[in-house]
Amino acid sequence: MFHLAKGLYSNWNRKEQYSILILGLDNAGKTTYLETLKKEYSRSFKPPEKITPTVGQNVATIPIQDCILKFWDVGGQETLRSLWAEYYAQAHGIIFVVDSTDRTRLDECRETLRTVVTDDEIDGIPVLMLANKQDREDRMEVQDIKEVFNKIAEHLGARDSRVLPISALNGQGVKESAEWLLVRLKRNKASKPPLYK
Repeated sequence: MFHLAKGLYSNWNRKEQYSILILGLDNAGKTTYLETLKKEYSRSFKPPEKITPTVGQNVATIPIQDCILKFWDVGGQETLRSLWAEYYAQAHGIIFVVDSTDRTRLDECRETLRTVVTDDEIDGIPVLMLANKQDREDRMEVQDIKEVFNKIAEHLGARDSRVLPISALNGQGVKESAEWLLVRLKRNKASKPPLYK
């Protein structure tokens, strides 16, 4: 009887879980974003001075509101980008981080994002583009970053997508970005018909 009651209680209180990919070119601030997000919602995080470039992946499970989000921060070096597609089938959402100070790689960033959004595996999932490093004086304005995003918007169709300004270093916009994505994840789940066997 105890096991039945425990099982019912666990099932009743089980939180929805979603997997989120954090993608972008190397040095865009993906890992700093993840660590700042962890700082917002949990106690276990690395301070900025201890963050090193990601070779492979970083994984973090973070409770946000009534859900659990599992973030996959995948290395952005050119040699690692071909591995991104291996994660698409399990992803419920994608965060694409852009370095707002790196004008020289804007075309590379656009083409990389185009490759991501045109993959059939991510059809229908929300894509959030983050214009990072907005705390820096040498940053591009968010409107300039949106221009990059708008050129590939035709590939997104009716999917939820947005460009938000953030500073992963000082936390500006980080919490808001996670909450924006969470709303879309819940809405996506609610709009999908249940599978019948």
